[in-house]
Amino acid sequence: MLIYVNGLLKCGAPLVPLFSHKRESFFTKTTPGCYSLTSGPRDRVYFNSSLRYSSKSIQVVESSVTDMGAKEEKADSAALSSYDDAMDALSTLISRRRGDRSPTLGSRDKLEQVVSYLKILGLEDKIKELKVIHVAGTKGKGSTCVFCEAILRNCGFRTGLFTSPHLMDVRERFRIDGLDISEEKFLQYFWECWKLLKEKAVDGVTMPPLFQFLTVLAFKIFVCEKVDVAVIEVGLGGKLDSTNVIQKPVVCGIASLGMDHMDILGHTLADIAYHKAGIFKPQIPAFTVPQLSEAMEVLEETANNLKVPLEVIAPLDLKKLDGITLGLSGDHQLVNAGLAVSLSRCWLQRTGNWDKIFPNGSNETDMPVAFCRGLATARLHGRAQVVHDLVSDQQDSLKTPCGDLIFYLDGAHSPESMEACGRWFSSAVRGNKSLSTTPVNGYKRNGEFGKDFNRVSKQVLLFNCMEVRDPQVLLPKLVTTCASSGTHFSRALFVPSMSTYNKVISGASAIPLDTRRKDLTWQFRLQKLWERSIQGTDAALDHTLNPDGITSLPPHDFLCGDAPHCGGPAGTHSSAVMPSLPLTINWLRDCVRRNPSLKLEVLVTGSLHLVGDVLRLLKR
Repeated sequence: MLIYVNGLLKCGAPLVPLFSHKRESFFTKTTPGCYSLTSGPRDRVYFNSSLRYSSKSIQVVESSVTDMGAKEEKADSAALSSYDDAMDALSTLISRRRGDRSPTLGSRDKLEQVVSYLKILGLEDKIKELKVIHVAGTKGKGSTCVFCEAILRNCGFRTGLFTSPHLMDVRERFRIDGLDISEEKFLQYFWECWKLLKEKAVDGVTMPPLFQFLTVLAFKIFVCEKVDVAVIEVGLGGKLDSTNVIQKPVVCGIASLGMDHMDILGHTLADIAYHKAGIFKPQIPAFTVPQLSEAMEVLEETANNLKVPLEVIAPLDLKKLDGITLGLSGDHQLVNAGLAVSLSRCWLQRTGNWDKIFPNGSNETDMPVAFCRGLATARLHGRAQVVHDLVSDQQDSLKTPCGDLIFYLDGAHSPESMEACGRWFSSAVRGNKSLSTTPVNGYKRNGEFGKDFNRVSKQVLLFNCMEVRDPQVLLPKLVTTCASSGTHFSRALFVPSMSTYNKVISGASAIPLDTRRKDLTWQFRLQKLWERSIQGTDAALDHTLNPDGITSLPPHDFLCGDAPHCGGPAGTHSSAVMPSLPLTINWLRDCVRRNPSLKLEVLVTGSLHLVGDVLRLLKR
């Protein structure tokens, strides 16, 4: 087996040639048992299906810089080199508050601006050489991109993946060969771009907003890393998106469409489809999934006008996987996987690699083994992810009885994705009950066998959403979807955001614990909507709690009540507003420590930013 560790390949098994390709790679011995990868004659590549990766962990702790003027001055310093400094510099590019939908540049001006940045960086012609898969959509576009990257990497190609947003660290947006870009390489490419653009800023060229900078940085990384394929996820919409400077992708994809970002993209499905179809390029093949007729008509009309061969792809048939489970959970991932398979197959065909990889004339309707392997190993944080909190394992090591705490994380924030999230959570909880001795995330906790039979399971919702979302739609959609599958939340907890809107943070950033000035008005509104959806009427909430800041937490026995149902007795509250996310996580841990018979299954949803904050806390 080959182990890839910090840029070196540790050898434990011989390499075998998998297919003829443009590049031959040789492994040069550096130290006993270790080999570095070097390029040789461009004829053959070697591949081993047992590749495992180990990413470099973050060792730095974020320094606090609060004054934006100080950040600008610091960002201009020639001595900058640390990761903290790069985060501070990036933060100066945040031009508006998250959720602010005030008018910005028109599409033509915006894309021309991105092109001008590419020219400054010497990338305008070089990005034309990238062999791109470009994917837009309302929901599922990130998962589709991750599936595509994993499939083509398992076919032996050097892959680049650009997605958004990041959850814990900005480097998550840039993957090379399935790994987040290393801190060292990120800093190298970041400062090269930063300094060139800063030099031009004195000539009247403004620094790009954050997403535009990250987009041109992605192109810089993929060009310099000489990737064979660049899988690019659209940030928002398509037609107006910064990634749409790609003029000749190999293939385009449109994932499922729905109602989201209406204040920017329009208030009808047809308006939204118009923006998504904006990534279509003349005569470049495109694929989509089944859509509502209002959206499909727009996609087809745009495709016809551009002479784009557009094909609608059915969800993936599980029988084709030969018993293999998708790496991303949830039935809705079959839709994304089916789209990814078609995009990957088209990319291989149009780049002339299909016959090289499958020289025996493999039937195009068959699922190649490399495709199955990619679908099974695809990973994406914060989408239908299950994390078994280690607090229980720590208690077990002390031989102290302790309850169980499992987090189910999904960044759903639209009505359609919230419905899919509810179906996944209900299915996962049912599976957890019927298979109580099955390992979680690939491992079994010490002494776990059989002990769930003596535990009382409680489903808890941990929720927040941005104020531009409509919780009057999201919360009832989640409740009814879960209830239709027999899953009822015992309690709901509403928390304020932990991450700040004007700061790009790293995975090792300090956790803010000060809650004295937290404005909880939005959380109280969410609680009111929740109680209304549960009880069918406005509950008499505890108004002695101050929305400007809560200093106390609910009693630990608050979680021990039964799940309420619609029409329950007035005044029996099923929810609480929590002062902060860090205090909430610690409170949940205390609850299972105090009650060995309790099993808490916590669904974290409503916002990818909330999910990212929870993941950061669980890593600590």
